[in-house]
Order: sequence, then C-alpha cells, then structure tokens
Amino acid sequence: MQQLETPIGILGYGNQGRAQAGNLRDAGLEVYAGGRPGGPSAEAAARDGFAFLPTPELADRCALVALLTPDETHGTILAQLAGGASVRTLVLAHGFSLRFEDPDLHPSWDVVLVAPSGPGTALRTPAGAGRIGALIGVHRDRSGRALEKARAYATAAGCAPEGLIETTVAAEAEIDLFGEQAVLCGGLSALVLAAWETLVERGYDPEIAYLECVHQAALTASMIRDHGIAGMRERISSLALFGDLTRGPRVIGPSARAALGEILEEIRDGRFAGEWAEEVASGKKESRKGLEASRRHAVERARASLQRRPQPPVE
Repeated sequence: MQQLETPIGILGYGNQGRAQAGNLRDAGLEVYAGGRPGGPSAEAAARDGFAFLPTPELADRCALVALLTPDETHGTILAQLAGGASVRTLVLAHGFSLRFEDPDLHPSWDVVLVAPSGPGTALRTPAGAGRIGALIGVHRDRSGRALEKARAYATAAGCAPEGLIETTVAAEAEIDLFGEQAVLCGGLSALVLAAWETLVERGYDPEIAYLECVHQAALTASMIRDHGIAGMRERISSLALFGDLTRGPRVIGPSARAALGEILEEIRDGRFAGEWAEEVASGKKESRKGLEASRRHAVERARASLQRRPQPPVE
C-alpha cells in the first residue's frame, strides 16, 4: 500500500470533508482543514479539534490536498493552491471541473479522483465506515504512483478497499451528471410530481396520492438497491408485477428514451457545462427560482399535512 504524503489538507468541511478528515486522523495521519477564516467551516473544524488554515497557508504546509468544495468554487481555489510550495498531490471528489473546465493545476502535481459512493454522514458512522466503496481515477500521474495514492487515500478516508472501482475522470463526471439529471434528482422528482399531479387533477385525495407516488418511492428504491430490479419484482404482488411490466415501458417509451439520449449528449459535448457557467454567473438565478417554486407547490402541503399525523402503514 502506498504511504500517503502528509500533512493532508481538507478544503471543504461539509459532510464529506468532516467525515474524511475524521477518518484520516483516526488512521494516524496529520490533517488540517482549510478555507476562508472566520466562516462556518472554520468554526466546525475547530470544534472537531482541527487546526484551520487559510487556503494559501494550507498549500504551503500540506503535501496532499483534498478539494471537497462545490464545483463552482474550484477555479478560484485551485489558483490559490497552485502557488503553494508543498502540494504534491491533489485529490478531487468529482471530475466536473477537470472534464469541462481548464483549471489552474501546478505542473508537478499528481491529480487523482476519489469519489465515495455514499454521503459523508454514512462514511463516518460505525455502520458505514469501511463499507462504502468509491470511484477512483487518475487525471495526471507525475510520480508514477498516482493510482496507488488514490487507493491509499480512499482507504484511509473510510472507503472499503474491496469497493474501489477504477474509472476515468471523464467517465465519472459524465455518468454522475447523467445519473443526477436523468434519474436520481431530475428524473425522479419530475416523475413522482407528474404522477401526483395526475391523480390530484382528477379528484383524488392529495395525501393518499402523496403516500402512493412519493412516499413509497423510497421503499421501492431500497428494494432495488438491496435485491436488484429482478429481486424487487420477485418481492411485489403479482398484480403490481403485471402493471410494472406492461405499463412501465409506456411511461419510459421512445420519446423518453430519446430525451435521455439528448441529455447525455448535452453533457458530453459541453452544452450543459456552458449552461451551468451562465447559471453561476447569474448568481444561480434559475436555481433559486426553481427551488422557491418547489417550496410553494401543493405537493409540499400534502407532505406537511401527513407529517402532522401518525403515518399509516405502507406496503
């Protein structure tokens, strides 16, 4: 196993940063947190017993830096890191900025990807530490040992050694964006909302529609995660199975499949990255507008009403 370069600097002390820093320290490594002094991250790191350094000082002290801040901050932070005297290895948890932007990377750095396949809250808990895998990849290998470093960092940060899957930075970035847009966030939220609206517009009770179309989605997702699609189908009623097999392809028919292909091509050719750059430049205007509309949607009133009473059993 590759010996990790130390000290290690963590930039971005959110759920992932906090979990990884704690696991790295438990592994006996010297760890610092970094970023903007006086902010919430600095206060949280201090409460957890980590020394907190401004980004330029972190770059002068740490041999390995993990950049775990939001993607839109990478350009500014990497420019600050590039002037540091000590950094030899850069770890990123997502390949977006490497794939779609041209960040300022010092020519001597090894640059690797370590993307845990679970939230930081799970990575740090006794039930999750050492059980969550990660995607690992190499963007630049100056030392000839970059992949070994990625494996060593992932393991010390709390990921399962047997759960590390090698990929390319480009593939991770493209698949991650597509998964978020087509299924995990965009596709799922659009589907359950459209189904709920279909029932409510035809006079059905909003709370019952919420239980069926929104609440139970998590239960089905858990079955798929634990048993696979075939295993989920083996565990539902024969009536539900027949409806799954005959109606599911109508929901995700040719037009939906064509839209999925278009979404993937927009990611691969950079159009989505360009839209995101415009959104960031606008102060995330459309994102704020969409989030506010989501908060005002009637489905949220149905959810709140259900939360005020005991949950009925679901099947």
